[in-house]
Amino acid sequence: MADNSLFGIHGAALEVRGQRMGILASNIANSSTPGFKAKDIDFQKALRSAQGGSIDGAVTGATMYRVPLQPSLDGNTVDLSTEQTAFAENAVQYQTTLAFLNGRINEVTRALRGE
Repeated sequence: MADNSLFGIHGAALEVRGQRMGILASNIANSSTPGFKAKDIDFQKALRSAQGGSIDGAVTGATMYRVPLQPSLDGNTVDLSTEQTAFAENAVQYQTTLAFLNGRINEVTRALRGE
């Protein structure tokens, strides 16, 4: 189960955000690949699904193809500016979640030391 008493939902959120970052990076890297279909993860759907089971299964179930605003002639559906914006936003959210978890770990460490 992805939710636990020490980290709550934040551990699962970090993992989903990490996997989303990989998908968005793949989209950016393949922006010139003919026929490449951009994908993304519905973060909220993946997080809800992760609460009841595996994160990998939740991510797979929440991954979808992105519908392009303007299709290209070579069949590539990557809109580079959309992908870069989504990547930057996800990176900030990833860092925020990571900072929260680091704070929580520091709290537990201090408590164990009796500080």
